[in-house]
Amino acid sequence: MTVSAPPPLREVTPVADGDTTPAPNVFESLESEVRSYCRGWPTVFERARGSWLTDENGRDYLDFFSGAGALNYGHNNPVLRRALMSYLESDGITHGLDMATTAKRRFLETFRSVVLEPRSLPYKVMFPGPTGTNAVEAALKLARKVKQRSQVVSFTGGFHGMSLGSLAVTGNARKRAGAGVPLAHTTHLPFDGYPDSGDSLALFERLLDDPGSGVSHPAAVIVETVQGEGGINVASPEWLRALAALCRRRDMLLIVDDIQMGCGRTGAFFSFEDAGVVPDIVTLSKSISGYGLPMSLCLFREELDVWEPGEHNGTFRGNNPAFVTATAALKAYWTDTALEQQTRLRGEQVQAALTEIGAEHPDDVVSLRGRGLAWGMELRRPDAAGRIANSAFQRGLLIETSGPRNEVVKLLPALTVTPAELEEGLSLLARSARDCL
Repeated sequence: MTVSAPPPLREVTPVADGDTTPAPNVFESLESEVRSYCRGWPTVFERARGSWLTDENGRDYLDFFSGAGALNYGHNNPVLRRALMSYLESDGITHGLDMATTAKRRFLETFRSVVLEPRSLPYKVMFPGPTGTNAVEAALKLARKVKQRSQVVSFTGGFHGMSLGSLAVTGNARKRAGAGVPLAHTTHLPFDGYPDSGDSLALFERLLDDPGSGVSHPAAVIVETVQGEGGINVASPEWLRALAALCRRRDMLLIVDDIQMGCGRTGAFFSFEDAGVVPDIVTLSKSISGYGLPMSLCLFREELDVWEPGEHNGTFRGNNPAFVTATAALKAYWTDTALEQQTRLRGEQVQAALTEIGAEHPDDVVSLRGRGLAWGMELRRPDAAGRIANSAFQRGLLIETSGPRNEVVKLLPALTVTPAELEEGLSLLARSARDCL
């Protein structure tokens, strides 16, 4: 696809003296100041397919953002689109609360046979609401209900959502500040590899043993195996196994937040599979629907299903069109290991290209880290990552930054990206880094 110069976002209106002044568009005049992504990508997108977005001026952009991980199978995936269109044209149920529907039955049967049974995962399935933070809130609420304890441990760099319970276990100070109230009943400990923290799990256990530590016995520990918003911080399999063992030993539930890294982003369907752990509770969202439709799951061991009917509910927990596309995605991509193997190969391609960029700019690139098709390039100067992302946009590549100071260039290409598309995008990234560093 061709790449042309980006158009201005603001319309230009002639004035009486012949000069021009920018006229606010409807996004600027009507939409809240809280909007964010549109500020870094100042154009109006109109259509998309696969790994490409096209704006209303006809300019194409290669998408290495994938809806923050909500579009693992690309934009308007034709297999999923056909299933959705057929369902809608047959007057299938769209809104169903938690009523039984044929679409939900097909999803549950497929999820059981394609995902749970082959992995011997003993989970019940809960539909807590349409977003990832809904799933996290349900997980925290359930853990506290089961253990009859209020404290939850989370980790530096973690991000779990923007509602109050999820914010309480989130590390980012700027996001936490938006709560407007104290965020209580949580303890934050060093994530694997946190600078100068030593053995963080040994510290955790010492705190539990010390009656003067101020750390209450937690109901649960919540963790991301790869911290996406935190800067693509990757926990080692050994650390995850030690954490799981510590939770068992100390009567704490292990919650894995797989909202951004699940559904194949790291290779396997669940990001914790490579470590060989079986969490007590798992949260999924983003790409579980496969099509960008709102959907989330809270999975938990059967003995933890202590909910009373209606004790946790939500109007949009039964998004039937999302069930349809989710079922189609599972059948198309997860009945064998082809996508998993492809993702690992594409990840090696990304790693090799980032290694070349790092070698070209050794004084600027601090580290490279990632798994599967989630990769981060940490820059020594925090502003450098943003400048690279802006330069990439000018060239027709969408990437975002992450990390506590937005110091990490973050890559989340679709799992269906082709080698040629990856090569093109990584070349644009290299040129952007060359201009900015």
